[in-house]
Formats: sequence, structure tokens, C-alpha cells
Amino acid sequence: MTEADNNFDRKAFLDTASEKPGVYIFIDRCEKTLYVGKASNLKKRLQSYFRSAGLSPKTRLMVSKIQRAQTQQTRTESEALLLENNLIKAHKPRYNISLRDDKSFPYIRLSEQDRFPRFSFYRGRRPRPHQYYGPYPNAAAVREMLAQIHKIFRLRQCNDAFFRNRSRPCLQYQIKRCSAPCVGRIGRENYLDDVRQAKAMLGGRDFALLDELAGKMERASTKLDYETAAHYRDRIALLRRATAKQYVSSGRANADVVTVALESDKVCFGVVSIRHGRNLGGRFHIQKNPLDLAAAELLEAFLPQNYFGSTMPAEILLSEKIASRSALQQVFSIENKSKVAIKHRCRAHRARWIESARVNTADHLRAHLNQRSQIDAQFAALTDLLSLDEVPARIECFDISHTMGERAVGSCVVFDRQGAVKSDYRKFNIAGIEPGDDYAAMQQTLERRYKRVLQDDGKLPDLVIIDGGKGQLSVAARVFEELQILGSVVLLAVSKGRARRPCEEQLHLFGSMRAIMPGAIMHSKGSAALHLIQRVRDEAHRFALSGHRQRRAKARTDSPLQQIEGVGAARRRNLLRYFGGLREVTRAGEEDLAKVPGISSALAQRIYNQLHD
Repeated sequence: MTEADNNFDRKAFLDTASEKPGVYIFIDRCEKTLYVGKASNLKKRLQSYFRSAGLSPKTRLMVSKIQRAQTQQTRTESEALLLENNLIKAHKPRYNISLRDDKSFPYIRLSEQDRFPRFSFYRGRRPRPHQYYGPYPNAAAVREMLAQIHKIFRLRQCNDAFFRNRSRPCLQYQIKRCSAPCVGRIGRENYLDDVRQAKAMLGGRDFALLDELAGKMERASTKLDYETAAHYRDRIALLRRATAKQYVSSGRANADVVTVALESDKVCFGVVSIRHGRNLGGRFHIQKNPLDLAAAELLEAFLPQNYFGSTMPAEILLSEKIASRSALQQVFSIENKSKVAIKHRCRAHRARWIESARVNTADHLRAHLNQRSQIDAQFAALTDLLSLDEVPARIECFDISHTMGERAVGSCVVFDRQGAVKSDYRKFNIAGIEPGDDYAAMQQTLERRYKRVLQDDGKLPDLVIIDGGKGQLSVAARVFEELQILGSVVLLAVSKGRARRPCEEQLHLFGSMRAIMPGAIMHSKGSAALHLIQRVRDEAHRFALSGHRQRRAKARTDSPLQQIEGVGAARRRNLLRYFGGLREVTRAGEEDLAKVPGISSALAQRIYNQLHD
């Protein structure tokens, strides 16, 4: 270890620098780390910072802040890579590219030890005896794949406690997303065969599976078992539709495509996951470019932070040529305990993967720069506030509006990282409940919303916000438990404080252990996360209130005759013309009503009863 003195004599520091591989650290006068870097030749790399010309303005600014510097030699460049990554995580230097180190990639888990196994969302360590598929780039990709599995193979989604206590099929069976093994609607042998087929799909053996299903369909048709043949025909159609969406080429490689885009002072890294030739989607990381580094240098800094400590694919395809490819390849192979190839020059479908990912990364960066507000920062702050595993991509918020229980309306508003998605807003006219029962109104709203989402294969949100307290939160949890989506969605309730003042709301989060956290989550009045929550909640309130007012105004202008079955426009006109107005119709008896043309005795009795009830 060598160190410059407090006055930072650059010449003296460079004279003592080694020409071996290692890591260097720049520190400012407040003893804060400015920058951590690696080099195969420390002396040459450090000399590049202290030359008289050729530095970018941002690099010159950083160099002017250096009070002292340190170097640490390593035996190889590979060791320098590992040490640099650890130091960046430990010190979080201002001028380094630094990713959040709380990532945990999601998987699909198969509980093979169960009598009737199930596929489920999973994040964390991967203990046996379960089988895992992934990793997937984000939670949305896992949910999309699970939705395909449940739609095509109708496998159970419920947890063991729910499964063991069923006496009749649940909603998933009714909408053809489960074969109801809990109540014996399918035998174990047939169910396990469906599990085997789902494993083949996840393993990339779709075409072999299609051939197998086609053979079964033909054999069933030959035996004149047309119902079974139709079942296989429908499964083939669903499987073909799913594979048509997801395959990106004829290739079957397991690879990550890593690209970088630069614009203004921002850099966007894109990581697209290809598994068995299937595009599982991508993750994007947008940061400032603190030293105006070139794309290749940024990519070289990004790769260790992105992959150390996580599962790596057999191939990593890059959009730029990097100098430390050999060293990274060696370190990644040791870390992954299997060979990892890093490639830049590719042909055929791999070249198309890189070009497609490059375009998507550039588009994502442009979309980010074009945003009209700081909503990304608010989402990130919300993620930190609620300790979420990843930034939510979709938020849905619910509110109920009524006047003394009259004409209650439930609202659902949707926000993503671009802002409000007004095309996905929904209103629900509440009926069949005790007037003023907010809990029942919220239950009906949530049930109607998410039953429809499940039936139509719609998008499930990452976060659901309920305008209310712990009571409304408990109602939402029961609904989500019944629909078997409680583990897939984070639930948050927003209640007014004791003084009911703005910025004093209490937040109640339904925890992963299925118990409401005691007390309200602490938050600051000026936090970006709270501003986002207030914005979404206020929009839900506005939408519910406007819907309620419209429904109430319509009810006060509509005629009670419109609510009577069998009384259409012509009969209403005859009644009003015969009696001279609604008041006289209400006063008329059954015999008088029956005298009106087109009104029978039975209909006259129905009109009389409904008007007087």
C-alpha cells in the first residue's frame, strides 16, 4: 500500500506507484471516497489522470478535489476486478457507476415434493428439494410466465393451507385456470402429466411438446374420443400462441444481452435475458455519467456490479468491445462455477439480439429524459420507504364515494412510471350491500376488478393502495387471499391522521408474513414517496367522487318507471299520458293501471307493488 501525503504531491505519488495490477482510490479533504478504479498497470493508469491536457471537464473537476490517493496491488487483473467491486460497494464513491446492491432476481419455483405440485413466484435463496426456473429479469416476467402456465396447463396456484381445506372448486376452476385437484376433479396421474408438460415448456422444449400433444390429439380422434381431442387441440393452440409471443429466433442459447446508451449526462444500461431462445424481458438501469466516460468504459464498470453475487448465463453478449474481457470472463467463470463466455462480435441471431437490445435501451433512455415530472424519483423513494424488492411498475389505487350510503361508487386508478394510465381507469357502481357499509363496498369493488383481470389475462399491479385504514386493508387481504394473488401484490392502506390534516396520513403495509405491521410507517412530510402516494390517492378520490355525482344526478332525474321490468318507453309514455304525470300514476290503484293500453293485470300489479315498496 502506498499513499500520498496530505498536500497531495502528484509527482511524488506517481513516482511511488507500481506498474503491477491493482486498485487505486481517490479521497477528498473530507475523507470521503471520490473514485475507485482498477488497472492492469497502476502507474500508467494514474498518469492518465494527471496529464496537462486531454481530460474531460468532469474528470478535471474530480482531480481538483483529490486530497490524497491510495493504491493496492494485486497479483492479477482478475483479483483487481474483485477488489474494485468490493470497494465500490463498501464506499459508494461519488464518481463511480454504482448499482443498488439489494437486487434479488425472481424465479419460478416448483414444489415437487407435494402430492400435487404447484408453480409459484419465488425470490431469495434456493433450498432443496424444490426445483427453480430462472432467474427472470423482473417480477413482471415471472407473473407473465406463470399466467401462461396456469392458462395452458391449469395447475393449482393456491398455498397448501388453502388447498387442504377446500370442499368445492374455487374461482380459478370456474375461469379455467385450475383443474381443481383439491376436490378430485382431476386424478394425480393426469395432474403430474400436466406438470411434466409445463416443465417441458419452461425448459424450452416447446416444439417437442407440441409434437407430443399433436400425436395424442390424433390418437384420441382415431378412437372417436372427440372431447379429449378437442382438449389437446385447445392446449396446442394456447401453447403456439405463447411461443409465438416469446421466441426471438431459432436460437436456443442461454444468454444475457448487455447494452449501453448515452445521452446528455445520463447513461442507460440494458440487460435482456434470453433463456432457451425465449426472450424473458429486460432490466434497465439509468444513472448519471459522472466522468463523461465512453460507452465501453461504462460497460466495463457495470458488468462486475451487475453479475457478482448472482446467477450468470453461459453467454454474455455485449454491444461494445471492452478491454478487460479476458479477465472478466475468467472471474465470472470462477464465480459461476461454470464457463461464462463474454462476446462482442456476433453473427446470425445473436447479432440480431444485440441490435434489438441496443435499440430498446436507447428508446428507454429517451423516454426517461422526456418525462415531464420527477415520477421516477418518487417511485424509487416509495420503493425505499416500503422496502420493496424492486421498483413497482404498476400501481392501482381504490376509493369509495357515496352520500349517506346513497349511490356508492368504487374507483380504480392506475399509475405506471410514465404517470397516470387513464385508459385503464375503472368505475364500479356498488349494489346489493347495506347503505354506508364501506367495507362491503370495498370488497365488492376489489372482487369485481380482479376477477375480471384474471378472466381476461389482464395485468396485475405490483402495488395496490387502499384509501382507508386497517379495516379496509384486512378486507383487501381477504379478497386477494380468495383470488390467490395475495403473494403477488403488495397491499398498502392510506388513512388520515387524527387531525385529518394533509401530509399527516398514516400508512399501513400488509406484511409478507400476512400480518399487519404494528403502527403506521414513519415518513417525512416532504418525502417524494409521500407525494406520490398522495397524488395517486387524490386521483382515486377525484375519480370516485365524479362517478358518484354522475350516478346520483342520473338517479334523481330518472323516472322510477324505468326500474320496472316490462315497462319500456312506449308503456311509460302511455302511463304518463293517461294519468297526466308521475304523481297521479303513483296514486292510481291496480284496477286503474290495468285500464291503460298495453298494461295487463299482472303488469299493473307489478307496477303498483314496485311504486309503493
